[in-house]
Amino acid sequence: MSAAPYDVEGGDQVHKGHPVQVDRYTVAARINHWITAISLILLAISGLALFHPSLYFLTALFGGGQLTRAIHPWIGVVLFFSFAGLFFRFWKANLWKSEDGTWLRRIRDVIAGNEEKLPELGKYNAGQKFVFWGMSFLILVLIGSGLVIWNVYFSSFTSIEQQRIALLVHALAAVAIICVWIIHVYAAIWVKGTISAMTRGQVTGGWAWRHHRKWLRELVAGKRTGTPAE
Repeated sequence: MSAAPYDVEGGDQVHKGHPVQVDRYTVAARINHWITAISLILLAISGLALFHPSLYFLTALFGGGQLTRAIHPWIGVVLFFSFAGLFFRFWKANLWKSEDGTWLRRIRDVIAGNEEKLPELGKYNAGQKFVFWGMSFLILVLIGSGLVIWNVYFSSFTSIEQQRIALLVHALAAVAIICVWIIHVYAAIWVKGTISAMTRGQVTGGWAWRHHRKWLRELVAGKRTGTPAE
């Protein structure tokens, strides 16, 4: 028996019914995703509170300035390990494929919603893959630079000059990852039916056929079919 396609993951299933339902994310994957999302939001708020005096009022959400300073890096540790779980779950499905280049060249049709002019896609499109790899890179930069400026534990291992550089890199990476997060959320809202994939774990067969037809074909061809939906 041949190996499963690169973007078909454990838990992906098609359920016959009216309408057809497709399992896209397991419960564990969804929990992993929301821990990551909540950690990133808390980091953004606490980081902005520490970034500029005009935003210092945000520290009240964390119990004041001292607690915000103490909690912020630990939330970063949670984010790092939580995203690592997502990375090892989904990296293979986010590898670049020839159809992704075609999708990008036809970005006007993507924006216009002309799905019939787009190539058949696997589990993720090129935009989703950019978000995935962008987040992967930026989180590595954030954790690396964050450790350098975490004075409570690592000040004796770095110089003041290194800490200054790390602080600048950390701030720039934080702004970049907030921008990537905004794009991710906007795209999820823009493509109707996407959010339900990360809340209920399922999408309709019609949604899968319209947006990720190659992935749906792989599921059906692999006979990964569950019981009929109620």
